[in-house]
Amino acid sequence: MSKVWLRTGEVARAAGVNNQTLRYYHRRGLLAEPSRSTGGHRLYPPETVTVLRVIKAAQRLGFTLEEVTELVDAGTHRHARSDHGLRGRATAKLAEVEQKIAGLQAVRRTLLAAIGAGCDDLTACATSPCCPLPFSELADGADDVIHD
Repeated sequence: MSKVWLRTGEVARAAGVNNQTLRYYHRRGLLAEPSRSTGGHRLYPPETVTVLRVIKAAQRLGFTLEEVTELVDAGTHRHARSDHGLRGRATAKLAEVEQKIAGLQAVRRTLLAAIGAGCDDLTACATSPCCPLPFSELADGADDVIHD
């Protein structure tokens, strides 16, 4: 039984990406060089759909395309250090996400305090000692800005 090869549009539709994304991932080295039909059309093995779905899933988890490339490379080199594999990278990404969550929770608390304090005018609030917004902290960083 012969292997079923898929053309660019078929792979893209099955994986939920567009043709340009498929070609871009190919140029980035995330996908193997496709075969060519006698008419010159790119022909991909069916496994390409799985690879594309994995790439998109990793991106939804917050991995950059560069990180995905490194993960794919680490997966093909079985003797690579374990901290470069999925477990190590996922642990590092989790720490990054938790740091972002902590920062967002701090923003949430400050905004809730501003709402509770009845802040309606940023300029008036900035000069009020009871304003919960961190204007003084922001002003401290203003010296770092170069003025014209």
